[in-house]
Amino acid sequence: MRKKSRSVKRRERRGIYILPNLFTSASLFGGFYAIIATIQGRYEAAAIAVIISAVFDGLDGRIARYTRTTSQFGSEYDSLADLVAFGLAPAILAFRWALEPFGRLGWFAAFVYVICGALRLARFNVQKGTVDPEHFRGLPIPAAACMIASLVLFTGVLGGIPQKSGMAILIMIYVLSFFMVSTIRFSSFKKLDIGNRKPFHVLVTVILIFIVIAYKPKIMLFFIMLFYILSGPLTLLYRLQGRRSHAKKDKASAEVTIKEEKEPQPPAD
Repeated sequence: MRKKSRSVKRRERRGIYILPNLFTSASLFGGFYAIIATIQGRYEAAAIAVIISAVFDGLDGRIARYTRTTSQFGSEYDSLADLVAFGLAPAILAFRWALEPFGRLGWFAAFVYVICGALRLARFNVQKGTVDPEHFRGLPIPAAACMIASLVLFTGVLGGIPQKSGMAILIMIYVLSFFMVSTIRFSSFKKLDIGNRKPFHVLVTVILIFIVIAYKPKIMLFFIMLFYILSGPLTLLYRLQGRRSHAKKDKASAEVTIKEEKEPQPPAD
């Protein structure tokens, strides 16, 4: 009996959870489809595939947590899928779409994006469970990929890439790469639990956001991603400014205290 129970436990340990890994596979397929669409010159279809991959990537982790089916295998598989869907696919898309005229500088920018994304994923896996769950350390690679994809869709609404904007896109790729490997904190929204009770204005805000996105999805998605990416460095600058103001106040109060100690005290009666 003991041997049978041990064999059953071993079989359970060897198995994998199907549901969250199906969502991860769907995210991986979206990245693969984006690469194929980019090769065929269908850049908007590739951008939409990257965004859909990001949706599936966000769902697989939440489903694993809600169903208590998290595993080491799922975590490693998710990282490999992310590297393809949000590292390789957006890099190829950016190169074929806007960076190819720059030659070596263009493909080097695409490669820097891929390697910074890989380093970002490796650091996330190593530091998992030791950092603040409310914030990411460095820009998440799905957000960087969605920024590139939303830019492709946004320029499609404008009628194509504006003239003399190729250099700006090249610089943006380098900035996204730097943000991914930086220590700038970005909100993770992991504690946004929609299953619990929330104030009424939260529901109204969510509905308004969906309405705005549905009205002009290609435009609003770009501005939402731009706002999220800028929120990290802007929050960092705000915190640094607050620290400087507190340091100045402490220094001023210390100087006042020193002056009061140096002033001669009146003789006691």
